[in-house]
Amino acid sequence: MGDDLKTIKLVAAQVNSVFLDRDASVDKACDFIREAGTQGADIIGFPEGFIPAHPAWYGYQPANGGKSIPLAQELFKNAVEIPGPATVKLGQACRDANITAVIGVCEKYPNTTGTMFNTQVFIGPDGSVLGKHQKLVATVGERLVHTGGYGDTLTAFDAPFGTMSGLICGENSNPLAVYVMMAMHTMVHVAAWPPHFGGRRAMQKDILAITPGLAYSLGAFVINTAGTVTDELIDLYAATDEDREHLASLKDVGTASIIAPSGDVIAKTVSGGDQLLYADADLNQVFGAKLVHDYAGHYNRFDIFNFSVNRNAPKPLNLENEASPIDQENTSGAARPHFEVLEGGGE
Repeated sequence: MGDDLKTIKLVAAQVNSVFLDRDASVDKACDFIREAGTQGADIIGFPEGFIPAHPAWYGYQPANGGKSIPLAQELFKNAVEIPGPATVKLGQACRDANITAVIGVCEKYPNTTGTMFNTQVFIGPDGSVLGKHQKLVATVGERLVHTGGYGDTLTAFDAPFGTMSGLICGENSNPLAVYVMMAMHTMVHVAAWPPHFGGRRAMQKDILAITPGLAYSLGAFVINTAGTVTDELIDLYAATDEDREHLASLKDVGTASIIAPSGDVIAKTVSGGDQLLYADADLNQVFGAKLVHDYAGHYNRFDIFNFSVNRNAPKPLNLENEASPIDQENTSGAARPHFEVLEGGGE
């Protein structure tokens, strides 16, 4: 008998944060994790910055305006430490539900006072933190509150059903970041998105323009998970009547979807509001996709192309004979790269 892969149940969480409230947002995530577990789900993905919120107000409010600075301060106060009390509670929910979860958080390091990362945390069905991915480049207004991550968290992870990965928002159209996941043979990829893009861009249209090609290139299932616009966000973000009208037009628009390795959309939400989107995924479909185009294997020319990843994350302070106060434990997970990994900083 050959190597037959599982059919698993994927879940895309289209849910909104309890705005800038870490503990309440954690509790809400735990409720949805347990709900997905009752339906026999194997993996659930949550939106970008779900805990405690994505700083999407910068799409409408000025950086130094009366609203933005207090909101940014609350974002830091409610940011998540990994590991920390929030991941302990999330881990308990995953253990109760026997499910793997990929959750968007605003991350801070212990004993720091201002720097934050836009992060996905990966938690296994045994409740353990498998690792994290920090968004490499903050996008537009995020740059006012988030710094970029490094190569130490650009990796894929082992789950009970196979290899999984995640990227955040615009990273899902970054061909080099996508190639890393491809070279690690991901089978399920969680693409995390915010409630909206700000301005007048149609986020839902962009997601469905980007991710069918992403799924086809990866040869993997893609879970698109995103928030939606609420009355609370409209009242908080809108700086003009035009802003209010635009945001109101997004309230009832679905944002979550699930894409097969063929690039076909196999499930999508058709309305706004909190909901879980389910789809069954026969992982054997990955074989068919990769036998045609394996861009990290037979459908590439490694004698022509050379790609490397620098796994070193710089430290802000090196004290002789003493660890840096924010020298973090490596939670990058299990990586099986098919490209050169530079441990010493590279060229």
